[in-house]
Amino acid sequence: MEQLNKIELRGTVGIVRIKSFEGRQMARFSLATNFAYFDRNNEGVIETSWHNIIVWEGKDMPDLNKIEKGATVYVCGRLRIQKYTAQDGSEKVSYDVMANKVIIEKDKAEIQLGS
Repeated sequence: MEQLNKIELRGTVGIVRIKSFEGRQMARFSLATNFAYFDRNNEGVIETSWHNIIVWEGKDMPDLNKIEKGATVYVCGRLRIQKYTAQDGSEKVSYDVMANKVIIEKDKAEIQLGS
């Protein structure tokens, strides 16, 4: 049976950190996604999840410097899980999305104004 590790997200960018390694840029940013539903009392609830995204510059990738806080982006990639020991000695688990496709989407208001 074929194995599959693929994740697609569309959300709002939070903190962005860009670093260079041997002349190649890497961006690490947080991405907020919202899920809306009605609870038992029929009240609207918005559940926000934060995701850690890692993207390396390369072919078919946008200019990483254009990924900024508040931007809406589409991310496609694979989920990477890493276990490590924190400074206090506790065991931690990190979930990162290793992006192989990132699209910076235009704001709907910007599209309407430009039309």
